[in-house]
Amino acid sequence: MKINRKTRGALIALLLGVFTLSACSETGQNPKNTEERATNSSSETIALTTYKSATCGCCKLWVEHAGEQGFTVDARDVDDLNGIKERFRIAPEYQSCHTSVSENDYVFEGHVPAKYIRQFLQNPPANARGLTVPAMPLGSPGMEVGDRFTAYDILLLQSDGSHRVYARIDNPQQQH
Repeated sequence: MKINRKTRGALIALLLGVFTLSACSETGQNPKNTEERATNSSSETIALTTYKSATCGCCKLWVEHAGEQGFTVDARDVDDLNGIKERFRIAPEYQSCHTSVSENDYVFEGHVPAKYIRQFLQNPPANARGLTVPAMPLGSPGMEVGDRFTAYDILLLQSDGSHRVYARIDNPQQQH
């Protein structure tokens, strides 16, 4: 059965919404001890605007992660996340629960570890639009659930709409 792009986007949004309700409740706890917070590896402060749902606990935890890593995050609760994703040309197959944008309009979709955002912004690849971690992998920043972890790829979004693997995260220690 062939599904058109609009229907596929709606299905992805629905699945993300269901997962968000089950995994990202307001009562979600960040298991990190504040003494374990990583220090900023650069004195340069990077500003991000993060568009998210007001009720998504994992988005709030990701914003905390970025702040702990030295980013200044302007978290904006929005009602139309699909509109934000369309505005920044994030195809449905690359989407997650929140979208962050740098001052120079690079996009960082979903639970991208802050260290990789910093690395990307220090030396943006040619023809790149940003990075994405599609869906919401367990153990990624903001999606910590005990010691559970699912390996995942950070994808580099290209200006022509294509992507390539930017980094492979095989264990939680690679994220910090």
